[in-house]
Parts: sequence; C-alpha cells; structure tokens
Amino acid sequence: MQINETLSQYSDWFYTTTVAIYVLALLLSLFEQAFGAKGRLAHQRSAQKSLVGAGGPEIEDVDKPAEPEAPREVGRAERIGRMGASLLVLGALLQLTAIVLRGLAVHRAPWGNMYEYGMAVTFITVVAWLIVIRKFPVRHLTGFLLLPVVILMFINGTLLYTVAAPVVPALQSYWLYIHVSAAIIGSGVFLVPGVASVLYLFRTAYDNNPAKFPGFGPKLPAADVLDRIAYRATIVAFPIFTFGVLCGAVWAEAAWGRFWGWDPKETVAFIAWVVYAAYLHSRATAGWRGTRAAVINIVGFAVTIFNLFFVNLVTAGLHSYAGVN
Repeated sequence: MQINETLSQYSDWFYTTTVAIYVLALLLSLFEQAFGAKGRLAHQRSAQKSLVGAGGPEIEDVDKPAEPEAPREVGRAERIGRMGASLLVLGALLQLTAIVLRGLAVHRAPWGNMYEYGMAVTFITVVAWLIVIRKFPVRHLTGFLLLPVVILMFINGTLLYTVAAPVVPALQSYWLYIHVSAAIIGSGVFLVPGVASVLYLFRTAYDNNPAKFPGFGPKLPAADVLDRIAYRATIVAFPIFTFGVLCGAVWAEAAWGRFWGWDPKETVAFIAWVVYAAYLHSRATAGWRGTRAAVINIVGFAVTIFNLFFVNLVTAGLHSYAGVN
C-alpha cells in the first residue's frame, strides 16, 4: 500500500515540536522544584496524614488529591509549575497527533519499528504521569519524569529514526495491534514507578541523615507517598505487560511454530517480568517494604529500558526486523 509522504512529514514535525515542548515543560518544572514551596507543602501534608493514619486504616488518606491552595498562597514558582503542567498536556496532545498521523501515513498500527514503538511508549509514560499528578501532590516532580522521557525521545528521533514504510510480512498480523500495544502500555507505565523508586531512595537517605541532600531532600514528598506511587503504577502495568508477553508467545507459535525460543527480546522481556513479579511479592511482604523493594523496582526499570532500546541494537534475533531500517 502506498505511503502518504505528506502525513508522514507532518507526523515528524509534530514529534519534533513535542520534544521542544517537553524540554520547556522540563525547565519550568525544575524551576518550581528549585524555588517553589509546593514540595515543602506536599511533604507537610503527607507527613500530617501519615501521622493521623498511624493508628488505623485512615493512613490511606495519603492517596487523596491535595486540596486546592488558596490563590494568595500561590507564588510565582507555583504558577510557573502550572504552566509546565499545561505544556505537558499540550505536548501529550501533539505527540498523540504525531502517532495518529504516522498510522494514517502507513495504513497500519503506528508501532511497527523501534522509532514508532519508542514514540508510543513515551506517550504512555506522559499520560500515566498526568494521571499521577491528578491524584498525588507531586506536580513539582514532573521534571524528574520528563528528563528520561526527553532523553529517550531524542535518541529515538535521531539514532533510531525510521522513514515511514510498510512492515515486513511477519508483522502483518492482527497480533501487531494486540501484543505490541500491550507491551507499549506496560513498558510506558513502568517508567513512572522506576522514577518514583529512585526518588524514594533519595528521600529515605535524607530522612536517615538530614545532612544528605539538605536542599533537595525536604522538597521531595514523604517516602510513603513515593512508595505508593511506585506500587500502584506497577500494579496497573504488570498485568498488562503479562498479557503482552502471553500474546507474544501465542503469536510466536503461529508465526514460527513455537511458543518460546529464547530469542534475546523474549529472554529480556521474561527477565523484566520476573523482576517486577519479585517486586510485587516483596512489596506485599512487610519485611521487604521500603528500600529493598525500591531497589528491585529500579532493577526492573533498568531492564525495561535495556529491552526497550538496546536489545535490538546489540543482538541479532527474530525480533531484529523491528529495529532500525
């Protein structure tokens, strides 16, 4: 089927514009983190709610959305932070437009190669974070989430860019919509708990020794809030990712005559699944909450990033056709 070069070009322009908007949102968010009172207020609210709930189930109240601040309490840094959040929404809409235009240009699901896959994964990450900041008072942490997103999008749009083209016959299947979309959603959401777990380690290091990170630690939310964000995001992503792995096995049997063949992509995906299963198990066990569970989640985050980009670049396997063309 003929490729619509015009729509493909518009998709590339929207993608480039999205990266620029995310960079600006990143800078505005870092300004709020550095100079705003949002972080300190969020920590105070989280600590108070944790103390109130220490004697009973009311501790769950820490997950309630933050009450709106009175206009008189909103300073310049907070207004700039809100501008950054608005730009994040705008960027997500532009990125969605880029994905849709790419699909219309190639007349298929717009995730048939690494460039398209990376574009979709980072979009899911941003959408997941927008949901998180609606529920938790952590808008000022947006810069820490956008930093890996911007880096991945830059690498994706330069080193991994692929011109719009039809996919190879092996990918011309309805499983492309089911298996790959599930992997995209799972991988995209997994980036959120990875960042939250990294920040959790910084927060606990500060709590144990306030001399560490004296200007940074107090502006992070309470460790309990970061732990809950990581846990709940993983709870959402894990079953979707599991479904994607199972669908991949079914597709492999139909395409290659076997459910499992220890292909590099399959193997690393299985390792990621085991790590996240271990995280959920450890997080559900009282003795493994906290730092050790966060470390496991960070390992899963690293494996996901490795599988997302580097497996196709450094190894050769049955999934190599999804790489850079």
